[in-house]
Amino acid sequence: MGMTMVEKILARASGQAAVRAGEVVEPGVDLAMSHENAALVINQFHEIYQGTGLEAQVWDPSKIAIIFDHRVPAESAKTATNQKKVREFVAAQGIARFHDIRGDEGGICHQILPENGYVRPGMVVVGTDSHTTSHGALGAFAFGVGATEMASIWTLGRALNIEVPGTVKVIVEGVFPEYVLPKDLILALIGQLTAEGANFKVIEFHGAAIRSMPTSGRLTICNMAVEAGATSGIVVPDDETRHYLREVAGVAEAVPLLAPDLDAPYERTIAIDAGALVPQIACPHTVDNVKPVTAVAGTPVQQIVIGSCTNGRLDDIAVAAGILAGKQVARGVRMLVFPASGRIFQEAMKAGYLTTLMEAGAVVANSGCGPCLGVHQGALGDGEVALSTTNRNFKGRMGNPNSEVYLCSPAVAAASAVAGVITDPRKGG
Repeated sequence: MGMTMVEKILARASGQAAVRAGEVVEPGVDLAMSHENAALVINQFHEIYQGTGLEAQVWDPSKIAIIFDHRVPAESAKTATNQKKVREFVAAQGIARFHDIRGDEGGICHQILPENGYVRPGMVVVGTDSHTTSHGALGAFAFGVGATEMASIWTLGRALNIEVPGTVKVIVEGVFPEYVLPKDLILALIGQLTAEGANFKVIEFHGAAIRSMPTSGRLTICNMAVEAGATSGIVVPDDETRHYLREVAGVAEAVPLLAPDLDAPYERTIAIDAGALVPQIACPHTVDNVKPVTAVAGTPVQQIVIGSCTNGRLDDIAVAAGILAGKQVARGVRMLVFPASGRIFQEAMKAGYLTTLMEAGAVVANSGCGPCLGVHQGALGDGEVALSTTNRNFKGRMGNPNSEVYLCSPAVAAASAVAGVITDPRKGG
């Protein structure tokens, strides 16, 4: 019997000829990522060495990446002090893949890793962030871990006691209609699977609609695989993967590809016709409370957010700018735009997208995760409704348990900003 993508990756990383779902392995880690929560990992890391008399040294500084993105610039003295602590650790350990608060190389961790070529097909990638699943877009097995587990990885270079996940195969054929985007695909899939439908599984994406999807869209669908309970999402790497790594990430060396075996065992197979999809909305207060946009059209909104590790990429911003060109954000609506990285910010600026959005009334801010989790820039007031391209809408997610958050694509967000109510972009703003 053949192997799935995750089985092949974990077999290589564990030094075995083959592994099967349910087995426990200890794979070597190719990349370990943290953001500001590296301050917590540092505490755990030093505890491991306490009393040993040994120097606290990470196993391989070239395989660690740390990116400041959740509270940037620092919103409090506590955050600033923690960031200072991380900077000192990075310098002492010789960690070169450190992205501080800078306009030229900063941004959201799940954009920084791919656009800098840190992730390649076949890698094992771990991160102290649940949306580390994003990096399966490049054919890696990428998953989130806690601070204590990351401290262990920093010490040993291996992930301990990893159960090989079973795999759900999702085949997406057809062509996306106008104003239907990868975000609509993943929302529809989460609605079908439910928030626990892929618990401890990997979602492996296949089909013509996936093969024709740019890496930006693949990052979106893998990012939100975790919202169906999945350990990770994986897209089979192909020519698009090579193109992205060469042209965007500047990877000069050859990029080997891998694919699941034809007789790989899948626990479930789901077929989706992209041509039959319509714009989707995840309604409060769960991501799997998914409905067609027409079911909630007309709902008033006070805040629109376009950005995050899910939908802050250049094509997301281009879609919004195209809809808002020559129009105005409705009075009484705040529209916030957060490009996913400094590079994307500059590209959007050069293309004129940010000017278009600002002339329409949007506020463009630096790259960051703050509004998504409600800790920095863009908290909601009591009773307010937000429509956001982010990835979670749990009660209190955007900073206030007395507010409501709907999730959508950049097209729905932009059309709704013009109308002041949730709007189907196919019918105009």
